[in-house]
Amino acid sequence: MLSIFNIWGTFNRVLFFLSLIVSLAGLVGNALLLWHLGLHIKKGPFNTYLLHLAAADFLFLSCQVGFSIAKMASGYEDTLYFPVTFLWFAVGLWLLAAFGVDCCLTYMFPSFCSPSCRPRYTSVVLCLAIWALTMPAVLLPANACGLLYNGMSLLVCLKYHWVSVVWLAVLSGMACGASTFLFIFGNCCSSQPPPKFCKLAQCSGILLLFCRLPLVVYWCLRPVIKFLLPFFFPLATLLACIDSSAKPLLYYLKGRQLRKEPLRVALNRALGEEPQSSLGGISLPMSRV
Repeated sequence: MLSIFNIWGTFNRVLFFLSLIVSLAGLVGNALLLWHLGLHIKKGPFNTYLLHLAAADFLFLSCQVGFSIAKMASGYEDTLYFPVTFLWFAVGLWLLAAFGVDCCLTYMFPSFCSPSCRPRYTSVVLCLAIWALTMPAVLLPANACGLLYNGMSLLVCLKYHWVSVVWLAVLSGMACGASTFLFIFGNCCSSQPPPKFCKLAQCSGILLLFCRLPLVVYWCLRPVIKFLLPFFFPLATLLACIDSSAKPLLYYLKGRQLRKEPLRVALNRALGEEPQSSLGGISLPMSRV
């Protein structure tokens, strides 16, 4: 029995330090991404989503690093760790869903959903609304279920929790469904190749499916999983850190054409929104946000 606990303790420490290392690397990558998207790449509706997504990932990884260092210093985990980190994680999930659905609509209906046909600053307003709405959507269930303090009301907790479960299920379904649709429609059902932002949405959806969904599952079934599978949460945390840290590398690889190419050039090629002429022969001016 003691050997089992020793193995579990070693496994838990390995996952903890792997999450910390991945988070530190992801902080550097997302900081560079924020720098280039914020200052050096022309704003458009799609890279506006990615700018806010990089900010959400940066905050998630920052909290992950901060709470991990505090845990190493004090020897115990702060009760605010999970709800605070999950808050920024949920913002990123919502942004991924909005980004994927927007790519789908623009790809399917370029004449009606192109950036030139939508009101100015639509993407900015939507991203700001996502930031504002995610806070009560996460913090109210967390507060009702005793994650922010020790008090808990079972009936109120169940009511808020199931609302949050439905909300997260819808967001996850939208993000995964949009990615799957873009992959199938773009490769099998359309004579026009998908634009580069659709390809980014496809790759982000694959990352979401394998790396983000475990933490969503843990939020939805936390009491059961915590009792039956105590190793699930540190593993889900590591996968979430990998997802948030991998996007800058993904964008760079998508934009790189030469073996040795400056980061700014590759990111600008992957994220810069030059006019697209491949969607049904219609040129889409991408300078409006």
